[in-house]
Amino acid sequence: MPIHIRIAKNGPYEVSGDLAELDLKDSNGHAYDVAHQKRVALCRCGASTTKPFCDGQHSKIGFQAAEAAVKAEDD
Repeated sequence: MPIHIRIAKNGPYEVSGDLAELDLKDSNGHAYDVAHQKRVALCRCGASTTKPFCDGQHSKIGFQAAEAAVKAEDD
């Protein structure tokens, strides 16, 4: 099963699929074990106290973000 990433409206990146295949590490190389989970939500607003995971702070701070992918302009 492939890994899927969905951007929640004004919320986190929702990652699902075969998370045993996901290599999730912080900037120091510390690995997060998410293999036993079916889905994780990764913080996108920067306010979570459980980074890199979402703790719902986006709704408390009124986080708003662009939702659609922006098509690159041809050179």
